[in-house]
Amino acid sequence: MLKKKTILDFYNMKSKGEKVAWITAYDAPIAALAETSGLDMLLVGDSLGMCVCGYDGTVPVTMEQCLHHTRAVRTGAPNTFVIGDMPFLSYQVSVEEAVRNAGRFLKEAGADAIKLEGGVRVGRQIRAIADAGIVVFGHIGLTPQSSGQMGGYKAQGRTVESARLVIQDALAVQEAGAHFLLVEGVTPEVTRVIHEHLRIPVYSIGAGPEADGQLLIVSDLLGIFQAFTPHFVKKYAHLSDDIQRAFGEYCTEVRSGVFPDPEHVYNMKEGESDKLGALEQEMFGAKS
Repeated sequence: MLKKKTILDFYNMKSKGEKVAWITAYDAPIAALAETSGLDMLLVGDSLGMCVCGYDGTVPVTMEQCLHHTRAVRTGAPNTFVIGDMPFLSYQVSVEEAVRNAGRFLKEAGADAIKLEGGVRVGRQIRAIADAGIVVFGHIGLTPQSSGQMGGYKAQGRTVESARLVIQDALAVQEAGAHFLLVEGVTPEVTRVIHEHLRIPVYSIGAGPEADGQLLIVSDLLGIFQAFTPHFVKKYAHLSDDIQRAFGEYCTEVRSGVFPDPEHVYNMKEGESDKLGALEQEMFGAKS
């Protein structure tokens, strides 16, 4: 049985220069495959809004949806470190509500940690959640929940002034007491600066190689999500092609009567099928 990593393991990996590999997951079957494949962590991201529900973005995702999917991932991967993603308006309204909702991920869904977006502006929430004894992942750079303020899904840190703001957010997250930092959609040069000057582990999603590990959206990695492909994504499979091929073959075989064949049906016990005619006549009468 795999031993679930803890925060101490991840800090030890950072000190040794060992990279952490993690992905998003939204259901038990994928979580189980991820665990047996040796992934270090799983994030139940609010990206489920796009990858599972078909929304245009992450803003419509609710706490109940995030808790539901986090429970499923925990069921599928009981020995993997699982992070629950706090959806829009689950932590922005007040510090008290932020702590309460963060705690729900642990109490109701079995998460090991939570993630929330923002740097300077959510310092009070990070501090309060961490003070409540909850492991916190900060998330800065391209933050999808507030992408409207950025004019869309735009890379950050491409100018010195933009870089200054991203670095300030990184420092604020660490100062507030977060245990980890995820940097998204930021230039590698800026990620390098953040990584070199922060004490906490710094992970990248579309922010270059100079970090303590990498995160990818599972639907991108597997080539399932078709709406768009971010510039930083590497597809390790193209399952959409296989899925469409399988669906098409299934339709053809059903419509032609090829499926189901004798190999894929249940048989009555020996001698019982001979009695079926009598039963049919008893229940429905003689055929006219």
